[in-house]
Amino acid sequence: MHLVLLSGGSGKRLWPLSNDARSKQFLRVLEDRQDHLSSMVQRVFGQLNTIGLGGSTVVATGKAQVEMLQDQLGTDVPLIVEPERRDTFPAIALAAAYLYSARGADLDEVVAVLPVDPYVEAAFFRRILDLQTLLSDTGADLALMGVKPTYPSEKYGYIVPDKSVNEGYIKVDHFTEKPKEERAKQLIEQSALWNCGVFAFRLNYIISKLEDLGLPLNYEELSQQFSKLPKISFDYAVVEKAKNIVALPYEGFWKDLGTWNTLTEEMATHQIGTGIISKDSQNTHLINELDLPVTVLGVSNAVVAVSPDGILVSDKEQSPRIKEVMNGFDQRPMYEERHWGAYRVLDYTSYSKNNEEVLTKKINIKLGRNLSYHCHHLRKEVWTIIKGRGRYAENGVIRSIKPGDVVIVPAETMHAIIADESMELIEVQLGSQLIEEDIKRKYLTWEDIEKNCSSVRS
Repeated sequence: MHLVLLSGGSGKRLWPLSNDARSKQFLRVLEDRQDHLSSMVQRVFGQLNTIGLGGSTVVATGKAQVEMLQDQLGTDVPLIVEPERRDTFPAIALAAAYLYSARGADLDEVVAVLPVDPYVEAAFFRRILDLQTLLSDTGADLALMGVKPTYPSEKYGYIVPDKSVNEGYIKVDHFTEKPKEERAKQLIEQSALWNCGVFAFRLNYIISKLEDLGLPLNYEELSQQFSKLPKISFDYAVVEKAKNIVALPYEGFWKDLGTWNTLTEEMATHQIGTGIISKDSQNTHLINELDLPVTVLGVSNAVVAVSPDGILVSDKEQSPRIKEVMNGFDQRPMYEERHWGAYRVLDYTSYSKNNEEVLTKKINIKLGRNLSYHCHHLRKEVWTIIKGRGRYAENGVIRSIKPGDVVIVPAETMHAIIADESMELIEVQLGSQLIEEDIKRKYLTWEDIEKNCSSVRS
């Protein structure tokens, strides 16, 4: 069996720690077995490796999440990178083409698709393996896994069985999305399951749909024609049209940590970052990513989240409303993690009179990591080194840099940096349009940069 993890999301429900560049699965707020802070995606991959499924797993994601996935999981995990956002059906179709053409998977092999961030025990993933047997025994088009409800929740969709009696599984009649509590009680009485977003199919089931669309089955070719795939969810494109769907019940622990109230229930500590929570602030969590201290006095059952993107102070029960409250509020991400480290936006100013923008960042570069050899067309940069030593490459020349050095990088100048020690620098960007897309990369590794620089001076 092959596993495909879907990694996407815009990060609205866990604002301000999550944003368009850092979705909820990357937030390091959980503790691993060594009491280190880890993310949901790190936890899931640790579980998959423990039960021997890591090697058969690929991650389908967008361009914006590639560097963060590689930073948190390493570079050995295969990534299926969508050229653009086009919903879950195109993402799964591209993953199927990868398994078929690049991995050489047989058309009869079973593929299981699931979210990248379920909060479960390892038994959950062992149960997914049973979907392969269920498909074989029933001849179904799709096999789903649903969680046996523990209460009538309005937050989840329900898998509703037909009236047939089957040993160990259910035949799916229809789906009900997020019903009211009274209706949820009725569904539970009908043995309905919570839909946890897990489904399996034979590879040929999706490959044949690509053939019907007249699209290539080769992964590279399909990537180039990705825009021709219909922009539609897998549920609408496939699940609703499937004639024979079955589902396995899972009775173990399962939880969706998609909102602040559910996430804080699973955090091992009430405080991350600088601050004070008074003793009479019962069941309150503080997560602070800034250097400024935050003090919470006499406020119970609340979550206080502080990041460069903003500040949230919310009653825990009301915290799921953040997505609707923030609807229409768009700003550039003020914090991003990259494979080489991270950066935080300190200030942004736009001067309308001369059509110039100024953006100031604090950049952290990990020991031994480097920025690519690249240039910008629409801006110049000024770097001030404040911590650590490294080497700076500019237009074919490499030189050493240290704290106190100031580097001016004009537009159209090829440049890169590597950290011989953990480094911090302040970057000031000045230009007419300060966007991440304004970049032309030439070399990614420092080895290639050194090979193509003609001189080195201290």
